[in-house]
Amino acid sequence: MAQLSSVCVYCGSGFGGDPAFADAARRLGTSLARAGVKLVYGGGNVGLMGTVASATLEAGGYVTGIIPDFLKSRERMLDAVQETIVVSDMHTRKQLMFDRADAFVALPGGIGTLEELVEQLTWAQLGQHRKPIMLLSVNGFWDPLITLIDHMRAHGFIREGLDLNYLVGQDPDRVVETLSEVLARSEPAPLADELIEKRF
Repeated sequence: MAQLSSVCVYCGSGFGGDPAFADAARRLGTSLARAGVKLVYGGGNVGLMGTVASATLEAGGYVTGIIPDFLKSRERMLDAVQETIVVSDMHTRKQLMFDRADAFVALPGGIGTLEELVEQLTWAQLGQHRKPIMLLSVNGFWDPLITLIDHMRAHGFIREGLDLNYLVGQDPDRVVETLSEVLARSEPAPLADELIEKRF
């Protein structure tokens, strides 16, 4: 029976146009810290990345930032984190973020956030991991992606036996609870029927 000890959060290096995005990042970071769950993130001190990390730290949590050398000046590393790992390239960053995390949460973000999220969905689809993946769809941010996934499924590009396992939530205060429940399940059976588009 696995326990939730660390969560990798993918999110934007900007704030986006909705103040609810930053509020969700703050609430998520605070809830991670209060639950004793470590944050693994992209290492920057800007946008939603900086917000979720700062909130985790302010609430007494542990933060690991992983950043490629070429992004150190652009995304300005958050010096207060307990652990900063500087890597050579984006591929190494993503692999290390995967290795350090028990689960993944995607807050709103841009192309980089989408790319990281889709990679984890793909790896899970191909049976490379069973770590929970959650889309935190603040004010419906991820709804267009969910519609696209449904479109792909309807056209036969996401076939039976190769479906996508993911959770969809809107409440950052329930993320830790939900991920912990998923990880606590001891059955090795496929999760697809229970997790596809499970919303809270």
